[in-house]
Amino acid sequence: MLKVTVSIVVIVVLQGFFIVTACRAQNEGKVRKTMVAGSFYPADPGELAQMVDSFLAKVSTPKNPGQLIGLIAPHAGYVYSGHVAAEAYAQLKGRIIERVIVISPSHVDAFEGIAIYDGDAYATPLGNIPVDKDFALKLARQSSRLALSSRGHETIYRGRGEHALEVHLPFLQRVLGDFVLVPLVMGDQNYETCRDLGKALARLIRDEKTIIVASSDLSHFHPYKEAMRLDDKVITAIREGDYFNLSRNLQSRHWEACGGGPIVALMIAAEALGSAKATFLKYANSGDVAYGDKSRVVGYVSFAFFKADRSGKNKSQSFQLNKDEQKELLSIAKQAVHTYVKEKKVIDLPEPKQEKLLQDRGVFVTLKINHQLRGCIGVTAAIKPLYQAIRDVAIQSAVQDYRFRPVTTQELPHLSFEISVLSPFQKVVNEKDIVVGEHGLLIKRDNKTGLLLPQVPVEQGWNLLTFLQQCCAKAGLSPEAWKDADTDIFSFTAFVFGDED
Repeated sequence: MLKVTVSIVVIVVLQGFFIVTACRAQNEGKVRKTMVAGSFYPADPGELAQMVDSFLAKVSTPKNPGQLIGLIAPHAGYVYSGHVAAEAYAQLKGRIIERVIVISPSHVDAFEGIAIYDGDAYATPLGNIPVDKDFALKLARQSSRLALSSRGHETIYRGRGEHALEVHLPFLQRVLGDFVLVPLVMGDQNYETCRDLGKALARLIRDEKTIIVASSDLSHFHPYKEAMRLDDKVITAIREGDYFNLSRNLQSRHWEACGGGPIVALMIAAEALGSAKATFLKYANSGDVAYGDKSRVVGYVSFAFFKADRSGKNKSQSFQLNKDEQKELLSIAKQAVHTYVKEKKVIDLPEPKQEKLLQDRGVFVTLKINHQLRGCIGVTAAIKPLYQAIRDVAIQSAVQDYRFRPVTTQELPHLSFEISVLSPFQKVVNEKDIVVGEHGLLIKRDNKTGLLLPQVPVEQGWNLLTFLQQCCAKAGLSPEAWKDADTDIFSFTAFVFGDED
């Protein structure tokens, strides 16, 4: 009889335990547990809080230039990148922020589109952060590329879970205290996906209490100096607001940033929300820490995006070259063409000392004889240092322009050279801002792209409408496609110089 009574008591106690556990789980809902606590950052709450606070304490009190729209911050282990991330998160001090949208790349799961976490909270050793489910649902309805899903968030591959979103949360918790989270993981980072996300966020963000965080490291596992050279390309594009070249150069793997998609999406959203160009905060790489290995480093950067003062127009600075730089580049173009036409050899070039000649730029080289076109080829993407790009397209203009036969040795003394160096690309918000003769145009819709240089409409006698229509035709689009919301128009200037200057 005693055994039966004890059994009944045990059953009742166990039933009570399971009921309490079930109720607690129901109250907590679906929580994304920590996956990199104890590796990327401390698992102990006290130690973690102390580490984050120590990073933040080393950042001088930032100036407050106005409404903060978004941040770019790295996602590596805190001992390597915490000091760079702190520069970004210090910008939140003294601000009332209630919602944070964190956009992360996916390291452990390959899928299409963007996964908006479908759970109730994200956990860190410092506590749970509630997911803004209403905002998440509205965001998912904005595009077929966006979906409520656990893909990328809870996926574990070979014992690893995604770290690139989680590592930002303790910083946010220490600076902001309570806030709601919109966690996004990008399965693919192509331009169209970034565009959809950026524009969707801009439509939904309605106040100053929401910010966007783009999670990204830069180049991976190059020697120290090579990493700095590679990272400078990405940093320059962010500084200049040229997210179009940034996106396509990351996709083609000419540049490196594992969270390039989140950066591009933030830049598009920030532009639509009224941001000026990004404010650079700090750059470093893993080789900069005391125990860092300089033979294989990872790059880190932080930026902030603030709303622009609309009292005046924010015009981009046109690219310029002084007379010595122009002379050097013309010499390279001529030497490259003469050597190739005579000897079928591509000249080797020593690295120039002028910093501008080392920048990646789009460029065209035009060849003429007696003022008549003899060849013109260029590259619109900034994929090579300027001095190398000019060498290569000069040769192509001489022997690969399908409209003309290759230049002969007899023609070399009569060739004149004109070089057009393209500025960064800027999104056209209002076509009335396009100045015929000053701006070139690139029109893009889906996978169709057309480009015309600034001098083309002047040479052809076109007005602005004809210029837009002809650029659409160059892209294989209908003449009126420039009016469509799904068509992007980018303007650029060209620094043009040649033999006659």
